Amino acid sequence: MMMQQSVKPVKEFVEKDLWTAFTEFWNFGLHMGKGEDSIDITVGLLITLILVFLATSFFLKWLRNLYTRKMDDEDRLKFFSVFKYVRYLTYVVVILLTMSAAGIDITILITASAALFVGVGLALQELIQDTIAGVLILVDKSLRVGDIVELDGRVGRVLEIKLRSTRALTRDDKVLIIPNHKFISDVIFNYTQNHRTTREMVRVGVAYGSDVQLVSKLLLLAVQDQRGVLKAPKPFVLFEDFGDSALLFSVHFFITDVFADPRTKSAIRFKIDALFREHGVTIPFPQRDVHLYAAPGQAGGGKPVE
Repeated sequence: MMMQQSVKPVKEFVEKDLWTAFTEFWNFGLHMGKGEDSIDITVGLLITLILVFLATSFFLKWLRNLYTRKMDDEDRLKFFSVFKYVRYLTYVVVILLTMSAAGIDITILITASAALFVGVGLALQELIQDTIAGVLILVDKSLRVGDIVELDGRVGRVLEIKLRSTRALTRDDKVLIIPNHKFISDVIFNYTQNHRTTREMVRVGVAYGSDVQLVSKLLLLAVQDQRGVLKAPKPFVLFEDFGDSALLFSVHFFITDVFADPRTKSAIRFKIDALFREHGVTIPFPQRDVHLYAAPGQAGGGKPVE
């Protein structure tokens, strides 16, 4: 009986005094206006805002680590810089929701922000496209440093991938700056996306009446000892077509340094020319038969002129 009497005052103290004190502390703050136009900035609202910020920060950090767990250090640092903008945008949304919960009308702010973002978006449309494309390139690994790409007939080795642009070194040692949206909207040839080995070819024409078996043998001989040409897969020759002035052949071979491809092809052409001269194989030039006729009324009119 005595125990029950002693517990009852404690229970009443917890339910009334402590809860009342906590409620008063939670609702303590600045109160302005009445009814629907009231604005309440209380301790509880600020604590809630802090907790929401902490929870949002933890969630964004977890999401960032989830996306970057398989990236190398360089790409991870670039993605972190992009993720900062996402975090700032999320914080702005949280602040606006908190202001709305406090009774502040944020309609004007949202309208003004929307108009501002539309204007900025139109002015920086291409910049935004480049940035988004840069993020996609980093995430899906469609392009890596060291890849050999061809864009608008220019071949370059990728040196650096930034958020807005990609730098590539061309075969004549010039730096090519490529906006990242080109990799999304245009057709890009990536020679080394799947592997480093590529198949190349050199085309040549020989005179009609040439020994085609000898031509095939000489073409294979020209590439088999060439530096940079792989032994396997083996080179091969195709008899492509009967041209207007020549029999068309092509020799196909495999290399691992596509960036040095023009030099390799040039060396092979030198060897082909030397081998053909040595074995009497002729590389013809286009030939046309021209017949001249005298005008009517002149001597021999209508007849071919000798």
